[in-house]
Amino acid sequence: MTTARSWWRRGDDHRAGAQAAKEAAAEAFYELDTAQRDLTLSVETITAVDRSPAGRKAAADFQTLGHRVDEVSGRYIATVDEHDLDAVDLDLASATRARNAFTLAKDEILKVRADLDRFAQSLEPLQSRAATELARLAPAVAQAKQSLLAATQALDTVRAGGLRADGLAARLAALGPELTKLNQGAGAHGVQETIGRADEVRRAAEEIRAEADRLPQRAKEIDNRLVSLRTRVQAITTRAAQVEPTLSELRRGFSAACWQDLQRVPEQAAAAAAQAEQRLRETRTARDEQRWEDATAGLTAVRELLSETDAAVSAAGDRLRRLKEVSKDPQAEIDRTRFAVRDAQRLAMQGRTTPDPRHAGPLDAAVTRLDAAVAALTGRHPDYWAFLTETAAIRGTVEGVVADIRGERANQR
Repeated sequence: MTTARSWWRRGDDHRAGAQAAKEAAAEAFYELDTAQRDLTLSVETITAVDRSPAGRKAAADFQTLGHRVDEVSGRYIATVDEHDLDAVDLDLASATRARNAFTLAKDEILKVRADLDRFAQSLEPLQSRAATELARLAPAVAQAKQSLLAATQALDTVRAGGLRADGLAARLAALGPELTKLNQGAGAHGVQETIGRADEVRRAAEEIRAEADRLPQRAKEIDNRLVSLRTRVQAITTRAAQVEPTLSELRRGFSAACWQDLQRVPEQAAAAAAQAEQRLRETRTARDEQRWEDATAGLTAVRELLSETDAAVSAAGDRLRRLKEVSKDPQAEIDRTRFAVRDAQRLAMQGRTTPDPRHAGPLDAAVTRLDAAVAALTGRHPDYWAFLTETAAIRGTVEGVVADIRGERANQR
């Protein structure tokens, strides 16, 4: 009885050892399968977000690892099918072979599992970036849709106030296909592409909403500017009619050289005023038809036209005033110019015994030019306009020399 019991226990020990090896292999297989499933999700996340070479390489490397996992798993399953540890007649040799086979299968599984773990660690930077992108996805799409809704509501409000806003409505309608793609989701178009599309839709919708919000104020500003410019046109027309009497006074009191360039100002001013009137009518029509861009462009054109005309009309009166002043007292203009020259000469000599030729030359020439301009004031009707033009040019030259001197000294500090 004792001998039989010993042999039975020894057989049971071998069966238990094989069973333990089988259970260890099964646990390793289960953990490998779990690790592979988790890693599959990580790689799918990366490939959905990251279209870079690094992302493509991660997918390729994981596929290669997957083949190894399949091979090892296949051998493990074959081992399970091959060894029946529940057999009543399981002998020592069979139990030993089973234990060795399950141990080998477990070792292969653990080796592949270690490779999977290392691969998972190498993916952490890519996975972190992918997770960040995914975290941006839902808010980006939500913000885009909210912006579209806000733009739609802003347009409805504008239209309720009697403004058509056809251009803004067309721009909003053009975003419809983009909204459809957003609704189709990242699975159809990729995460990065969807985030980029959402950002573009949001920006476009926000611009439409902002322009819609400004539209009533823009219409009011255009109306105000139309009234203001019409008043300016009327004022220019009135002032243009006064240019001819000014020219008559210039002709009587001064030589032809002083007023010849102004001869066509009345004609030009009248033509410009008529042109401005026409542009205003066109602008009014554009505003009534709510062609806002055309209305704004028309206002700009009228303003520029009136500015040019105003300058030309003002030139005649300004010319007469300046000529009267200089004819009555040319010495004031002479003294003003001579003072500018002398002041520049004193500046050029500061800290020097002799002036720099680059500064002395233009200043000496300015003195000569001023003397010549004064000498030309002869006869019954001197060319006072030429005199004023020349003195202004002399002062301009002197100002340039002064600026050069001060700039050089500032650089030497």
